[in-house]
Amino acid sequence: RETLQAARGARRPFAFSDLLSSELKNLSRQHGATLFMTLLAAFQTLLYRYSNQTDIAIGSPVAGRSRKEFEELIGLFVNMLVLRLDLSGNPTFAETIARSRELCLAALSNQELSFEKLVEELHPDRHPGRNPLFQVSFAFQNTPRVPPRLPGITVEELEVETGIARFDLHLFMEEIDGHPSGYCDYDTNLFNADTIERMLSHFQTLLEGIVAKYA
Repeated sequence: RETLQAARGARRPFAFSDLLSSELKNLSRQHGATLFMTLLAAFQTLLYRYSNQTDIAIGSPVAGRSRKEFEELIGLFVNMLVLRLDLSGNPTFAETIARSRELCLAALSNQELSFEKLVEELHPDRHPGRNPLFQVSFAFQNTPRVPPRLPGITVEELEVETGIARFDLHLFMEEIDGHPSGYCDYDTNLFNADTIERMLSHFQTLLEGIVAKYA
């Protein structure tokens, strides 16, 4: 890790089958969880297996528009939540989903506390080469994205790879018309492309094993 966070990054896209997505949704319903909670639990389980650490903290963005008066305001209200999952005691994945559900509900009930204020209150040891409190983030988008309609103009959405990584790892997943896909942004000072390729392959294998046993 470099002394200063250089933020040089790359992106690796991926996609899951519609069948796997459907099975994950069924599994989530069976355990009273959302698909986000299940995917978060699986991703944190993957990081546990890679790191052999049972205390896994991940950052996740929320829209920051929990109040009705904010819904139509112009501006960026996004806040980062720290989702810290305890995987001690060798829990089954069913137990892990339950822990993830409890964690997410507790975090969302306090989502108006800004990340900056949390860092200020906790006073964690700071290091210029890493983000405070978490170095891995996860986001899941399932809200339909409707391109703007402008008179006489055709609008098309294009994916742009910036070459920047805000965190060590950032896993983004979305579901458009029932088709799951996503990408992983990673710090190229810490990871090479082959490592990320294997990690995403292991993530899919883990999800397939989970639905085979629990769905």
